[in-house]
Amino acid sequence: MLVRSILSIAAVSAVFTIWAIAVSADDAKQAGFGPDPELPAPQSNLVPTIKVAPVARWKDNEKPGTPTDLAVAAYAKNLDHPRWLYVLPNGDVLVAETNGPKRPEDGKGVKGWFQSLFQKYAGAKTASADRITLLRGLKPDGSAETRSVFLEGLHSPFGMALVGNAFYVANTDALLKFDYHPGDTKISSPAVKVADLPNGPINHHWTKNVIANDDGSKLYVTVGSNSNAGENGLDKENDRARILEIDAKSGATRTFASGLRNPNGMGWEPTTHTLWTVVNERDELGDDLVPDYLTSVKDGAFYGWPYSYFGQHLDPRIKTERPELVEKAVVPDYALGAHTASLGLTFSSSKSLPSRFSQGAFIGQHGSWNRSKPSGYKVIFVPFTNGKPAGDPEDVLTGFLDADGNARGRPVGVTISNDGSLLVADDVGNTIWRVSASGRTAENAPAR
Repeated sequence: MLVRSILSIAAVSAVFTIWAIAVSADDAKQAGFGPDPELPAPQSNLVPTIKVAPVARWKDNEKPGTPTDLAVAAYAKNLDHPRWLYVLPNGDVLVAETNGPKRPEDGKGVKGWFQSLFQKYAGAKTASADRITLLRGLKPDGSAETRSVFLEGLHSPFGMALVGNAFYVANTDALLKFDYHPGDTKISSPAVKVADLPNGPINHHWTKNVIANDDGSKLYVTVGSNSNAGENGLDKENDRARILEIDAKSGATRTFASGLRNPNGMGWEPTTHTLWTVVNERDELGDDLVPDYLTSVKDGAFYGWPYSYFGQHLDPRIKTERPELVEKAVVPDYALGAHTASLGLTFSSSKSLPSRFSQGAFIGQHGSWNRSKPSGYKVIFVPFTNGKPAGDPEDVLTGFLDADGNARGRPVGVTISNDGSLLVADDVGNTIWRVSASGRTAENAPAR
């Protein structure tokens, strides 16, 4: 057993060292996108592929790349691990500066030790600031006019939603409500707990997002799984890998949809008013399995995790058979590439950027760790027609990996500001990027 552990450590170290020298940003091309992705046979390796981009943050004169007819500027710099964004009705932009809480039972053993080491190497092992920051206004250079602490003393906050004067925050362990009044730059009222959320000593996927329905009577909260593929025991997955529906008045909670390994971004599709989400799928089945995905969310639907993926494709690692669940597993609407870590989601508006971006979804792809060639590390746009994805994705923000394979940044949350620009939270670059129309011709923009 000791020899095997030593060999595993040596193998992981060797693979990581070789990759850190050899990988380049040009490697981030792959199949596995669209409504009917190619799904190769699953693979199994004694030592999983661990390929994490080391951090080399943006220099003062650097910024992401865009198509010709788009421009990008830093809306705010020097933040503390900004993960998620929310725009208030008056145009103020809220930023959740946050990271994972203490999780003593997550990532134990040799594999867990290495994952923790690589998270630190990738700039993801920082203490959580546990606050929400408010950005207001716009200077001529595209940056915010003012910055202030809006809410602090939270517990790994993530999702935010405003309903009337009720401001909701999804901490890692509870959905909270605060009093808010238009124009407030700071909230000092006490928190009211609406409902507990699954957490505990494992809390593998700690982020919890929240979105309200049209009348604010129901709140929908994402809860990721407590493992990659059930390896911590299915008894540890109670109320996990799902979207919960919470009654705003009573706090009563029910499962809205399940079998979603790690749902994060949510949005109401503007033409059909259907709830959509992006899901970060499972790892360690090979470079091209399993694709992350964008999907509409049906009440009561089951999406496969952990027993199957993309419908009825069985995960060979799961020994507990649930054929009745696998049989009804819903096939997601649109694959987003394997290991891209698709997390952020926002739907465009009629005034968002050039006209080809008027209908569709912007998606923040945080970037891979379990792929021999990197994937993700960019923001993409998926065009929609009649409420459904229709066409190939287009790169909107790129260049988060430099020519040597270092991570200048990693995009996460995305949202549309009141002026129609796209805002992107970059948690490794500690920056909020603002994407607007440049006024130039889209000479290199893909045709639709």
